[in-house]
Amino acid sequence: MPLAAKVFEIRVETSLEEIADKLRDYRVVEEWRGEDREIELVTEVKDLDLKDDRLEGIFSRDKVILVNQRGNRVPVLKTTEARIIFRKVEDLTLLTVVQEKHFANAVASILAHHLYLSYKAVTEARISPEVMQEFHERNPEGTKVIYFDDLDFVDVDKLALYGDSLKNTSLYEEYLRHGKIWYIVFTVAGTNRVMGLTRNCVVTSFTRMPESEFIEYIDKIVVPLILRSKELGK
Repeated sequence: MPLAAKVFEIRVETSLEEIADKLRDYRVVEEWRGEDREIELVTEVKDLDLKDDRLEGIFSRDKVILVNQRGNRVPVLKTTEARIIFRKVEDLTLLTVVQEKHFANAVASILAHHLYLSYKAVTEARISPEVMQEFHERNPEGTKVIYFDDLDFVDVDKLALYGDSLKNTSLYEEYLRHGKIWYIVFTVAGTNRVMGLTRNCVVTSFTRMPESEFIEYIDKIVVPLILRSKELGK
């Protein structure tokens, strides 16, 4: 199964020490009630570790799924965990949630409310279309797929270039005139690792790798693109 993560930006002036203090004892317990049983559901943050410019921990959340067992719908407790990493990078505070995007969005929303009582306090980090274009054009041979959005063609939401079509410079230039790069699948330079990246900082590894290496790639590849976008936007 591919590894996935999403990067968010903390929009409130804060320190990692303050975040750690607020999350250290975070634990919410709810009761799920069925016809003949009750199940305790726990949402918590555990294993916090604060070092220098980063705070890491595990966000854990229970839910009940109903499983068909010989015609009966039986409730089963399922726990989903996500590594969370808060980082101070220049004047930004970034949050990386290592999970698929829907769960990552839920984690960011819960943490925003708990930490700052405002869902607006944590937003998606963004990479500008210009920086996505720069990223592709630095190493075009490494790009496997490009999706374009925000198109001005009638009734066309997205277009893609992949395979031999990527070598067609005129087609690439035409798509750029009519839209913006939304998603790139690329090979990490100097490796055979294949990753995907969207403008709203959803990162996917299509190559099996340790989670620690995946996070390292996010730090080295994605975070500089976020910073570059901020720089161009000033």
